[in-house]
Amino acid sequence: MNELTFIQNNIEKWEHVEIMTKDLSQETPDDIADAYSDVTADLAFAYTHYPSSRIAMYLNNLAAVLHNAIYRNKRERRSRLITFWTREVPATMYAERCHLLASFVVFCISVLIGVASQLAEPDFCRIILGDGYVEQTLQNISNGTPMAVYDGGAESTMFLGITINNIGVAFRIFAFGLMSSLFSALLLLYNGIMLGCFETFFAQHGLLGESMLAVFLHGTLEISAIIVAGAAGLAIGNSWLFPGTYSRFYAFRQGAKRGLKIVVGTVPVFIVVGFVEGYITRHTEIADGLRLGFILLSLAFVLGYYVVLPWFQNRKSSFVNH
Repeated sequence: MNELTFIQNNIEKWEHVEIMTKDLSQETPDDIADAYSDVTADLAFAYTHYPSSRIAMYLNNLAAVLHNAIYRNKRERRSRLITFWTREVPATMYAERCHLLASFVVFCISVLIGVASQLAEPDFCRIILGDGYVEQTLQNISNGTPMAVYDGGAESTMFLGITINNIGVAFRIFAFGLMSSLFSALLLLYNGIMLGCFETFFAQHGLLGESMLAVFLHGTLEISAIIVAGAAGLAIGNSWLFPGTYSRFYAFRQGAKRGLKIVVGTVPVFIVVGFVEGYITRHTEIADGLRLGFILLSLAFVLGYYVVLPWFQNRKSSFVNH
């Protein structure tokens, strides 16, 4: 095989590997190892047949970068569980910041749709929330315990059920992106309409303040994590719909990795949400100031972890590289 044919047969693979080396934090150790095996095999072939060529030098440099990454991964394997949430998830959130913004906008618009629909048709909530839920809530309101819906079972059972349900919602939003980002957006739309309708329903009964304190005690983290999961769904959906200069399969593979990393990163948040909703939200006798303080603390965490930290880490990395 002459050198030109060798290059033509492998150039697309090498270009993909070169893209990987630009941000190896987004790659799994197995993918890096596979790429290293491919490149070193090609390097051995090049050294054998074209030892003085520029392509041999190029492959040698590419292999060196991958070798260093593998060595670093072996050394840091024990701390991977920590660095996953402190480095990898924030780095991925920065890379997908446009999808996060799009997810947030879709959710906000859907909340407004829910508000407008409930204002226009007071029975709209029965379509979205169900007749049984609405009737139960009306009965609770007449009994003077409007938030009794959060006190409907054993705390541990509610904690487990809520956590599993929320994680399931997040993964469904992500999985729907496999078909199209449109499907992820539709799930966001449904959840946003439900929230807007729910709060408007309580506002129509003069209970907006109490409802928001109860709902957003756990909902600040819950809703934020759903929006983040929406970004994961949009990331994987748009990756194969709009592959850009990459092959559709390669773009899809990269989008799936980033999306899965994002949605897995929400699991601890949903565990906290399940605990708060199962054990704390039901205690509406807690002082309003304490509940509001926890809501603001939750909001600070969300903005800090999903917006500020990714921006800060990217800025720090850019400064070091320059």
